[in-house]
Amino acid sequence: MVVSAKSTRSAVSLTGKEIQKIQPGASPLKAIQTLPGVLYLTADPWGNNEQNTQLFVHGFSTQQLGYTMDGVPLGDQQYGNYNGLSPQRAVISEDVGSVTLASGAGDLSTASTSNLGGTVTTVSSDPSKTSGLKFAQTFGSYSTTRSYLRYDTGEFGNGNSAYASFVNQDQRAWDFAGHQRGVQADGKFVHDDSNGKFTFFADYSDKVEPNEDSVYHGTAAGQGTVLPYTRAFTYPNFPYALAYLGANGAPPASAGNNYRNYYSDAQRTDYLTYAKYDWKISDGVTWSNQVYFHHNDGVGVVAGPIQVAGLPALFSVYYPGQNLKQVFGNSGYATRTTEYQINRTGFLSSVDWVAGNNQLDAGIWYELNRSGQYRRWYALDVNDPTSPYQRPNDDLTPLITQYNVENRTQVVQPYVSDQWFITPEITLSAGFKSSFQFATGRVPTQPLPGSTVGVTQLPAGTIDTRQKFLPQIGATWDITAQDQLFANVQKNTRQFITYGAGGLSPWSLGSQAAFNQFKQTVSPETSWTEELGLRTQHDFNLGPVSGIDGQVSVYHVDFSNRLLSISPTPVISSIVGGAPIIANVGSVTTNGVDIAGTLHFGDHLSFYDALSYNQSQYNDNYLSGTTVVPTSGKNVPGSPEWLNKFIFSANYGAISGQLVGDYVGKVYATYTNDLSVPSYFLLSVQASYAIPGTLGILHDAKISLNVSNLLQKKGAYEVVVGAASGTYNTYPIAPRQFFVTFSASL
Repeated sequence: MVVSAKSTRSAVSLTGKEIQKIQPGASPLKAIQTLPGVLYLTADPWGNNEQNTQLFVHGFSTQQLGYTMDGVPLGDQQYGNYNGLSPQRAVISEDVGSVTLASGAGDLSTASTSNLGGTVTTVSSDPSKTSGLKFAQTFGSYSTTRSYLRYDTGEFGNGNSAYASFVNQDQRAWDFAGHQRGVQADGKFVHDDSNGKFTFFADYSDKVEPNEDSVYHGTAAGQGTVLPYTRAFTYPNFPYALAYLGANGAPPASAGNNYRNYYSDAQRTDYLTYAKYDWKISDGVTWSNQVYFHHNDGVGVVAGPIQVAGLPALFSVYYPGQNLKQVFGNSGYATRTTEYQINRTGFLSSVDWVAGNNQLDAGIWYELNRSGQYRRWYALDVNDPTSPYQRPNDDLTPLITQYNVENRTQVVQPYVSDQWFITPEITLSAGFKSSFQFATGRVPTQPLPGSTVGVTQLPAGTIDTRQKFLPQIGATWDITAQDQLFANVQKNTRQFITYGAGGLSPWSLGSQAAFNQFKQTVSPETSWTEELGLRTQHDFNLGPVSGIDGQVSVYHVDFSNRLLSISPTPVISSIVGGAPIIANVGSVTTNGVDIAGTLHFGDHLSFYDALSYNQSQYNDNYLSGTTVVPTSGKNVPGSPEWLNKFIFSANYGAISGQLVGDYVGKVYATYTNDLSVPSYFLLSVQASYAIPGTLGILHDAKISLNVSNLLQKKGAYEVVVGAASGTYNTYPIAPRQFFVTFSASL
């Protein structure tokens, strides 16, 4: 862990080298799970699977944080993509230079419309000044293979350098026969001279991720009593999948809501590129300009039974009086897709000016995003079943196009800030940003009346939001050469989601009237974050202890205008949905403390520990129809109060290793806190051996071993919060897995 010694806010980083220790090929988000105040959960050891990814930082969830890669905005990480892509799709893991978490308050220049609770900043590595070829090969549990290759040109011409990388990964899921597959390539060119620095970056990512469903926990009659540890799909055993259903396509009644689908998957193809020039106008003035482009073509697929979750009512609107099993290919299954398109272009411009005792920074971010979603249904032919690795829209004609929503969103965010170096020890920072969003949605294809419960039509229209003054003020005080006090107060906002027919988006409302009412009465979420902390770094001789470095911070957050989707009509399922009302339902008060530090025991041993306490509580009840939901005084579900992570590291010459512990406290599973999931503790281990000398033409050769869930713990790893008391969903802790990686250069 590297603690920022310049920021007025809490900022901690991991280098690319440390990321690869956690797991070769780990995503930047997976890497930050060792940092204080962070709960990051996902289905695979790399953090690549996105369907059931969860991230909490100081009580704020994934979509309430900001994400960038080399300054390029990555959106809010919503699984139903509409404004970005995940960090692991934006850059190959091995090409990450560092990842930084600013918990609580992000930098004013951060290009994000969702950073209520902080930012995750990923930085790609620059090309090496020396030419060479690097490669790494991983093998492991469940047929894992990951192959990485990078070529650096070294410096050529006058200040030029470049690299090109490629990775291919495949792993079978531990509880079903689906394979997580992906290929990715990226490259970077840098020209650096006395006039400035030009950077060009390009990334291509194409991946398929078969998903599993979460296990439903419910107590109401008719929901079934089967509570499997994992709810995997049945692919590729098609005969079993056919036998699993009744004559009309219904799963066993005893399964309740834990019925099994034939398969489910996420397919994502992304193209991302940017060009940036940092012009050194003079010794004290640098003008940076960056343009970027991102195109995404994605699809989420579920092949499931036709007699569940209100589907017969939906299908009968499109095929009245017909035999639905015959309509959908006589298998008893139908294939549902949500098909995504994103086209984003944008630019960032900033001027950094050092004038006397002041460092002025001003800039602007602009983005135009054209996104769209289709919901379609396809037959699953009993004689020619599809697989998770096919795109139905490439091979089949849809039987139903349920809806198509298109959005056009423009974002403008200017900012200005000043750092005043009052004395060599004391710095005062102040500034503000504005956030303007101009969004329009239209619906070329509407769902037929009666096909979705309570939805008369998906709305169209424009919503413009203007947050004109979002201030920030902070200070640092170098008490000694080794100790720094920092403080920061900042206001942030989260602009409305511009997504069609899903999530907390006004374009998902069930009627034009509901949209118009939302436009007049609902405000974007905002937060005031206050931080106070101490950074320290000391070398001394105290018995076996030779040094300590770390950070302690306390924080208070007032989170206002919390948005919640409230459904006055029954929500049949995530597939069919209900008629939501999105409303501001009050505020949340958060108080917490993070303590993280490393004890050094000479040159060979160290012990890192990060202890976090967070209490995030709702301040208000809310109405669901005419029913009062008693949430006032309740803890925010999904996010634990207590977290503790430790890393014991040893390094003796060519041999190094780490023992990593991760404790997650009790997690409430509902808004009313009537149900909870118990705490758990996981251990993992990493060891490596740097092979001395050379192996023929190879040098810097190393072999490493990573073992996850060392103690084979079982339990609920991840909680999907229930919309009502008495229900919630979980994903399981994966079993122990082994991975061996050989890497070298030539």
